[in-house]
Order: sequence, then C-alpha cells, then structure tokens
Amino acid sequence: MRTFSDPEAEAFRTRTREWLSEHVPAEWRDARMDLDEDKQVQIRRDWDTALFEGGLAGLSWPTEYGGRGLSTLEIVIFNEECARAGAPEGLGRIGRLLTGPTLIACGSDEQQRRYLPGIISGSEIWCQGFSEPGAGSDLASVSTRAVRDGDGYRVSGQKIWTSFAHYADRCLLLAKTSAEARHHHNLSMLLLDMHQPGVEISSIRQISGARDFNEVRFDNVYVSDADLVGVENEGWRVAMTVLGNERGAVEAINRYIEIKGIVDLLQGCCGRSADQTAIADAVAQVELVRRHVIRTVETEVNGGDGADALSSILKVTWSELWQRIADLGLAGGCAEHRDRWRHEFLDSRAATIYSGTSEIQRNIIAERVLGLPK
Repeated sequence: MRTFSDPEAEAFRTRTREWLSEHVPAEWRDARMDLDEDKQVQIRRDWDTALFEGGLAGLSWPTEYGGRGLSTLEIVIFNEECARAGAPEGLGRIGRLLTGPTLIACGSDEQQRRYLPGIISGSEIWCQGFSEPGAGSDLASVSTRAVRDGDGYRVSGQKIWTSFAHYADRCLLLAKTSAEARHHHNLSMLLLDMHQPGVEISSIRQISGARDFNEVRFDNVYVSDADLVGVENEGWRVAMTVLGNERGAVEAINRYIEIKGIVDLLQGCCGRSADQTAIADAVAQVELVRRHVIRTVETEVNGGDGADALSSILKVTWSELWQRIADLGLAGGCAEHRDRWRHEFLDSRAATIYSGTSEIQRNIIAERVLGLPK
C-alpha cells in the first residue's frame, strides 16, 4: 500500500524540492505583484518550458505520451512543493491537468498524436469552454450549438468565465449537437481552434482586480469531425472525466497551501482582537483539509472506491473554509495587511461557485456517499 510517508514518496519530495530551489524565478517569488502583466505572462510561459525540460510537465501521463507514469500521490507532492517554493503557475495548466488527461482517457489515437506533444511542452495553450451565462451549475443545459456541416460542425454560442481564453490556441468545448436527444445524451466534446474567424474574446475584470476570466462568443466557427472527442451526443461522459480532474485532490492541495498561509496570517494579525474560538476552529479546519487530501489520494492510488465522492467533499470543505477565514481577516481590522484581506475576501467569493457549486457538490455527496434518493 502506497502512502505519502513511504520512502519512494519522500525521495520524490526531496528531488522536487531541490529542483524547485534551483529553477523558481526569484523575481516571481519575491516581487510578483510588482511585475507588469506582460512580464508575468512571459515568466509563466517560460515556466511551462522549464517543467517540460525538467521532466515534470506530465507526471501522471503514461510514458508513451511523454509523461512519467507516476501516480496522483506524486502530483500532489509536486504541487505542494511548488506552492511552498512560490513557483509560478504555467499558462499550460488547463492543457496539462484537464485536456491532456481527457484525451488520454477518451481521445482517438490521432488526437493524442496531434495534441499531446504541444500540451506537455507548453507550446500550445488551452482553455475550457464549459460554463455559459444560463448554464453554470446545470452544465447539462448548455445552449452553445454545434450544427452538422459536411465533415464537421458549425459552432455558435457563448461561454463565460473562460480562464486563459485570451492566451489560448485551442478550447476544450462542450456543445449541444442534438435538439431531439434526451438530456445528457445531446452534447458533444469538441476541440476548437481559437485562431479563426468567428471567435470573439472579451476579458472580464474580477472584483478582486484580477483579469483571468473571459467571455467568448462563437459565430459559425468550424470544427472538423477529427476534433470530436468520443462519440457524438455522448460528450457528457467526457465532461465528467474533465470535471473529475478539476475538482480533485490536486486542486485541493493547492488550495490547502494557500489557505494555510492566510490562516497563519490571521493568527498573527488578529490573535488578540478577533474571536479566538473562530480562529481556533479555522486552524482545525485547515488541518482537516490536509488530512482529507491525504485520504482521498491514498484511496485513489490504492484502488479504493469512492475517490470521486471524496473529491466533492473536499471541494465544499476548502471553498467554504477560505471564505470563512477571509471574513475573519477582514473583520479583524489589521491595518498592516488591509489590502491583502480585502483581496482574499473578494477573491474567495467565487470559490463556492466555480468547479461545481457547493449545492451541486452536496447533491453528489447525498447521492453517492450517503445513498439518499434523488
């Protein structure tokens, strides 16, 4: 049985920590907020290249696709060490964590040969075209249409909250391909070229001041049959593969490190003036997230059942905890870190919405963990 404390895992952690100590850009680690947007983007592109050249870009990918063939356990260790080292987040994150594994699991041999090299090297950036203004929590109700046109489709519609779309070369797109088929059997997953006429991208400035999201409109944009993932009208199954990666332990360990940092700040800022019971509860909840990540990953790695449902528990736990800690920090009135608490408060508001709302996650927990009727 593999665990985070076995010798193999500890050796991987040591090697990763040593590599990061030599490669994390000092200007990013020490002065990120002072860098302009163009410089930040260049560092993130360079980081994708560094990961690829260092053999760390596709840890869980099979070796035949350029990966290392390692487990989720090593991915979590790597991400934990990246967070501790203050490493950049590459622009190729969507491709490596979502598109690549989805193509490995569901794509054709041709799609794997065509797209996986660019994804793992960071030379091709991807975005995820799922949510729409009228279909966020209820993803199966997307209205973006892909209408048959010869040996392909013509896509028209709108996507929202699309991370990295303003840098993306390709989009992993969920669209409706049938007006007659029943719910969940009328959608298809497409690989859409973002560099063609009919694609219009508008950046969205968030309340925190960041500009990571985009609105994307498609007007009669062509996608060939070769870029249909899986079977027409059965894209919901492919989408569940994508969402399983998006909501899982890798994302949770990144959030754990971030939340651990702000709860430490909370203790320093508000140790005397704030509600000590609430702070103590936040500290305990942060440790609970860490232990739950360990449980989820070790369950998955050792072939146990229920890892998907455990991921839903993780998503609810870390997202709502982040908001509670931000609330406490803002209410504490720490003048020295006022801007930081303001940013955390605003940035955390969306956490219970993206990657599946808390309401949706609780439905999954009720049905798949507790066995309650639908």
